[in-house]
Amino acid sequence: MTTPVVVTGLGVVSPNGLGAEDYWAATRSGKSGISRVTRFVPAQYPAVLAGEVPGFVAEDHLPSRLLPQTDRMTRLALAAADWALADAGVRPQELPAFDMGVITASSSGGFEFGQNELRKLWSQGSQYVSAYQSFAWFYAVNSGQISIRNGMKGPSGVVVSDQAGGLDAVAQACRHIRKGTSLIVSGAVDASICPWGWVAQLAGGRLSTSDEPGRAYVPFDAEASGHVAGEGGAILILEAEAAARERGAKVYGEIAGYAATFDPRPGSGREPGLRRTIELALADAGVRPEDVDVVFADAAAVPELDRVEAEAINAVFGRRGVPVTAPKTMTGRLYSGAAPLDVAAALMAIEAGLIPPTVNVEPAAGYGLDLVVSQARPADLRTALVLARGHGGFNSALLVRATD
Repeated sequence: MTTPVVVTGLGVVSPNGLGAEDYWAATRSGKSGISRVTRFVPAQYPAVLAGEVPGFVAEDHLPSRLLPQTDRMTRLALAAADWALADAGVRPQELPAFDMGVITASSSGGFEFGQNELRKLWSQGSQYVSAYQSFAWFYAVNSGQISIRNGMKGPSGVVVSDQAGGLDAVAQACRHIRKGTSLIVSGAVDASICPWGWVAQLAGGRLSTSDEPGRAYVPFDAEASGHVAGEGGAILILEAEAAARERGAKVYGEIAGYAATFDPRPGSGREPGLRRTIELALADAGVRPEDVDVVFADAAAVPELDRVEAEAINAVFGRRGVPVTAPKTMTGRLYSGAAPLDVAAALMAIEAGLIPPTVNVEPAAGYGLDLVVSQARPADLRTALVLARGHGGFNSALLVRATD
């Protein structure tokens, strides 16, 4: 029998809320965190808007000794991990070190760290590692810092599959729990709002160049023209359900099913992989399409990609067959942090019986989606599907559901 894996703790750092409670209060009310970039002067760049995490002062949350060896991404992740562990009622120092692990994801983060290393390289010579080496090394730092800070010596790793990576990391964490690890810290936090990171994101050709915060990121809208970048994400505490119940933990919900595919080569004439990903995730969870109460969309805000996602959802659930939402219109796309934040939102939506809105969007009729816009929609929710896609063809789908 497959071991049920549940979420017992949430740690959220988001452009529209610090902490799970603040994030959910903002999200259910449609409060956006998108505004003009403040972390550097963006005037010389074609894109000037971002979802920045406001009010986060690292010194208020982390020991001063950690600050010189970390950048914003890691500081946000460490704080989110602390909040998630506290929310789960877990004191790592009281648990066997090898019974705890950390599986996270990374995508665009590390640019600030690499940028700082480049400055050192230019100013002080070859005693510093190259930018490439520092960036490659940084992928492991985020997970490693959480492990070291909390004395976790079990399974550890970082998944790199762009924006799909957050779901892939959670799935990998579930595999380790089913193999016997008691607790895994998972999810992702990304942050690359710095000049080097900005140039890299602009090179992808998918950043919105609108300077209107209310209309810059509008997926499934006739005026969709790219996404707004953001920083943040969510860290989740995963445990075997039986163990969580035994210690009296609050259970947000179960990770019920997962699947991942890769799109075929462009020009091959074959169907994109997202529909198949959804079907495989449903099969993994043992649920039918009619059992799914809401879909949290990837919401690329690129017309061709929006069309592919809408067609996949309609093929599985029927036109307007299931409510669809994209609360990331309030935060921007957080790269590997986006999907774990959607998982957190889905779990809180199930608990509240409320589908958060997709703000500022005027749905184009041609997509055929029942998109929840303007304001939250009350609903009896038990099962939610979260979708994520990564640049280059990654597709991931994860189902969460309420537990009795």
